Amino acid sequence: MPGAPTDLLHELVDVRGRDVLDVGCGEGGLTRRLARAGARVVGLDPQALSLQQSRDARAGTPAVRFIDGVAQALPFPDASFDLVVFFNSLHHVPIQAMDASIAEAARVLRRGGSLYVQEPLTEGSAFELLRPVEDETVVRHAAQRALARACEAGLTPIVSRQAALTVRHADFEQLRSRMIAVEPARAAAFEGHTAALHRHFHHLARPVAGGYEFDQPFRVDLFER
Repeated sequence: MPGAPTDLLHELVDVRGRDVLDVGCGEGGLTRRLARAGARVVGLDPQALSLQQSRDARAGTPAVRFIDGVAQALPFPDASFDLVVFFNSLHHVPIQAMDASIAEAARVLRRGGSLYVQEPLTEGSAFELLRPVEDETVVRHAAQRALARACEAGLTPIVSRQAALTVRHADFEQLRSRMIAVEPARAAAFEGHTAALHRHFHHLARPVAGGYEFDQPFRVDLFER
């Protein structure tokens, strides 16, 4: 079981000296980590606010730039990157655009380049905990079906692996704050289900020193162009 969310990425792919595209970069945490590991990185996201936060936080990080864009219409020429990464982001692409997103990733990859996709599964206590707030069953299954069709975009499967992450929260209030910080629209769902979610939290949690732990299984797929 990997100790950190990016452990398998660094185990499977050497990013040093490579041109990398981080699709759905959010606030840019992974983008900056890849740059510190020696990559030249572009973070792409459709959310202007997240990108602004990324730009504000990147001081001192070399070889990083952030741009607006969507996965299904990447604003780059053919063969621009050595590595494209979807890190917990493919299931956020509209279902009808998932195949196009994978095809776009293949288009911007150089020959011999890699597509790395890490996606959460519809399993585990972390998933069950948040189902009342945001049930991602349909979109997560759709992402896995799209990946199964990646060969149609000219990609060759290299590695497929499943593992699980441990998610820790100090208490229910920290969980609530974190989830709303990522997506403010979740506030209404939390308010409408607070009592039930609180009970659910303690039913599913694994108490540990300093907080509570939940498991989130995920799958990694690595393809070659």
